[in-house]
Amino acid sequence: MKKDIKNEAVLATLLDRFENQRLPRLLEIKNDVDQGETLGDFEIQFLEQIVKDAKQNERYLQTADDELKALMMKVMALYNEITKKALENEQKT
Repeated sequence: MKKDIKNEAVLATLLDRFENQRLPRLLEIKNDVDQGETLGDFEIQFLEQIVKDAKQNERYLQTADDELKALMMKVMALYNEITKKALENEQKT
């Protein structure tokens, strides 16, 4: 029972961080690449950190509900869109 409570607390913290820090920055980066910009070192490091964090916290998602799992799939799709568009922009320069 304690493990479930801990997992729920960790998930709540991760979700809060995502909603208040990660998602707004991801959307800013997406807007930039949609406008034709390339990724700078800071943006690349940010994206790498998101992937690293996702891998590190994957075990908590195993106990998450379907809604949260669907959200994570959308985040990974957003990450994919950003990197794909950024590569296209880079190849144009």
